[in-house]
Formats: sequence, C-alpha cells, structure tokens
Amino acid sequence: ARLHRNCTHQRSIGSRVMRFSIEQRHLTDPSGKPVVDAHGVSFHTVDAENAEDAVRLFVKKEQAELLGDVLKFPGFQAVATLRNGRGVYTLQVMPTSGPSVVR
Repeated sequence: ARLHRNCTHQRSIGSRVMRFSIEQRHLTDPSGKPVVDAHGVSFHTVDAENAEDAVRLFVKKEQAELLGDVLKFPGFQAVATLRNGRGVYTLQVMPTSGPSVVR
C-alpha cells in the first residue's frame, strides 16, 4: 500500500508506520442515554501500520471494547464503535501528518 501524501512514516523492520488522527465522538453515557454535550468530541493521534491497527491500538489504550467490525474505506480511513466504562463512542480514523496531540 502506498503512503498517503499527507502522512509521515517511520521506518520499522519490514513495515511502514503512519500517523492517524482519531475523532472520538461520545454517543451515550454508561446508562445508555444520549450525550448532548458540546464537548463530547475529542481528537487523538496514533501511529500504526494501517487504519484498522490504529483503531485496535486506541481501543486497547482506552481499555475499551470494540463493538462490531472496523469499517475500512479507501484512503486509509476507517470508522468504528467502542464501549468503555464512560459510555459508547464512534471513532473516525484518517491519515494525518501533524504531531501527536490529544485534545
């Protein structure tokens, strides 16, 4: 697979690591009620070989559970849903070239 034009890569043995931006949107609280908080969106970065690996690394870091499959799209993009002790979230994953930032 070719590296996206906006992505940086780091050399590792036999593989390429890309930087991905993850938009995490809070959908429901632990009781299942919809979250309507304007601050219900956060942004993260993850270095991984592909979008699916970025999701799996993020889910592990968040000590969460992946709900269903990781939906992969052209251009190294993906969408997934996860659940942890704070509720249910959607993740939108896309390549990025920026520094690692958590907001």
